[in-house]
Amino acid sequence: MAQTTILRAMAIFPRPVSPWRALRDLRGFLAMRQKHELIFGFLSIMITTLLIAGFYVDSRFEKPWKRDVQYVESWPLDRSLEQIRAQQKIDMEKKKVLQAELEKRRQERMKSFQRLDKKMDDLGL
Repeated sequence: MAQTTILRAMAIFPRPVSPWRALRDLRGFLAMRQKHELIFGFLSIMITTLLIAGFYVDSRFEKPWKRDVQYVESWPLDRSLEQIRAQQKIDMEKKKVLQAELEKRRQERMKSFQRLDKKMDDLGL
């Protein structure tokens, strides 16, 4: 009983098609189409292919390897609070110097953008 059910279910599927018959069928289908249908069909296939290829190429990027080394200072366990505070003062001075240099660079960059903006305003852009 189970075998007859399987055989009946298999009858709804078409017979196996050879590649030559498939190509002949495609050729017959395309021969019945008008010229503008073929052109737009080809363009739609090309646009879809380009989009899929673009997404595929865009998704494949190699992240450049970058060394990430973090240095940590080693301190003795028996240092006093005075030593800690003295080191913090030294570090604070270094930090102030670095922040001043950074602020100076920011100001110079801002001035260069302001000059560029003024030139663009003079040109009417």
